[in-house]
Amino acid sequence: MDVSLSPTGPADTIMPAMPSEAIASLKQAIAASDPKPAVAAVVGKWPTFCAAWAELGALAEDAVESYAYYRVGYHRGLDQLRGAGWRGSGFVRSSHPENAGFLAALRGLGSAAGLIGEEDEELRCAEFAKQLDP
Repeated sequence: MDVSLSPTGPADTIMPAMPSEAIASLKQAIAASDPKPAVAAVVGKWPTFCAAWAELGALAEDAVESYAYYRVGYHRGLDQLRGAGWRGSGFVRSSHPENAGFLAALRGLGSAAGLIGEEDEELRCAEFAKQLDP
């Protein structure tokens, strides 16, 4: 568990790092001529990789598909945050690279929610993102 105390507020929670092989595979998949199936293969190998789920959300062909990918990434991230000691409050800052995929999934979920008419969820996600990473 990696929790850093902050002199300006609650502790930062840092998600567990993904294996370097997963990160390299995702970078390679994004650069592929047809990235969506390549990124899907990364998710198939590392299903807890929030950044890969967020990338699938960005590559989706429509808002519903995008929403689904982002939602999975968001929930996988919540599980990892809880495992890292987060108890529903405190910062999850993007300045820690390990947190970037979860935050991308959260922000993407909010955007996709707005596209499918889930305005309440769009607002909840935006507010949650601001609380985690002001």
